[in-house]
Amino acid sequence: MAMQFYASPEQIMRDRSEYARKGIARGRSAVVLSYEGGVLFVAENLSSALHKVSEIYDRIGFAAVGRYNEFENLRAAGVRLADLRGYSYDRRDVTGRALASAYAQTLGEIFTQQTKPFEVEICVAEVGVTPEEDSLYRLTFDGSVQAEPGRFAMGGQAESVSAVLRERHRTDLSLSDALHLAVEALASVGGEGGQPREIPAEQLEVAVLDRRRPGRAFRRINGAALLTLLQRGGGEEVADKPVPSVAPAPAKKDDAPADSPPGGTGEAASSGEAASTGEATSTGEATSTGEATGDGEAAPGGEAAGNGKASGNGKAAGGTPASDPEA
Repeated sequence: MAMQFYASPEQIMRDRSEYARKGIARGRSAVVLSYEGGVLFVAENLSSALHKVSEIYDRIGFAAVGRYNEFENLRAAGVRLADLRGYSYDRRDVTGRALASAYAQTLGEIFTQQTKPFEVEICVAEVGVTPEEDSLYRLTFDGSVQAEPGRFAMGGQAESVSAVLRERHRTDLSLSDALHLAVEALASVGGEGGQPREIPAEQLEVAVLDRRRPGRAFRRINGAALLTLLQRGGGEEVADKPVPSVAPAPAKKDDAPADSPPGGTGEAASSGEAASTGEATSTGEATSTGEATGDGEAAPGGEAAGNGKASGNGKAAGGTPASDPEA
């Protein structure tokens, strides 16, 4: 009868840890850091369909490295847990700390009870009102959870990437500055001869938890918006677009000066108004074609107002009749 091979529990845990670390180190790194406007996620991702960064709840985000199928199962479980708790109690009861504790229990059970551990490392981030109130939780394959001080890197050569972040990270960085710092930290490793490399924008997965955004704070940054942020120099603002000149509005009839000469289209003089077929003169004389005097109104059929109204045959109403058709 063959005897079963014996291995101590310490050796089994050590072998599982080494196996999981090697699997995570083969992947590409991801960076999570706080900045002035929220929490920034930057991951190097060659696939445009499989996301390393996702939303969990209103103000909670999720980032992971390692095997996609394993951390995608964890993400979906976290979404279900958050939705159930928010529906059963209140949306404010869903916190990053509670989700991190649930993930830690799940990963710990898998690591100790299953033959193969999960080859994943995840981050649960919750954005606060200020950068000091942001919560970043880092969870490893064995269920260990650690609160990070505003920035960290995971996966790949995480130690080298984290060294760049520790030297230059500040919580008052703008979004453009924080993105440049994260990309520079990711590109500082993996080049030929230890030199920095260049990461195309198409291979970057970028998202933020915007602290100024009410409700759901998570949003992705891609396409033209990402290119604009990457093209800005350190903290440079985009120049304002020139304001198109607007032509002045045409002057109204009432805005014409009082002493302007009347036109030939029925304009009124300083003290009278012309009819549809006549013009008003400044001397108070009415012509036989229906022009109005300076203090009267012209009728369509040739009536002029002096102190009264004149008919077309020269009779004045309320005044002295004229000897000719002019009133």
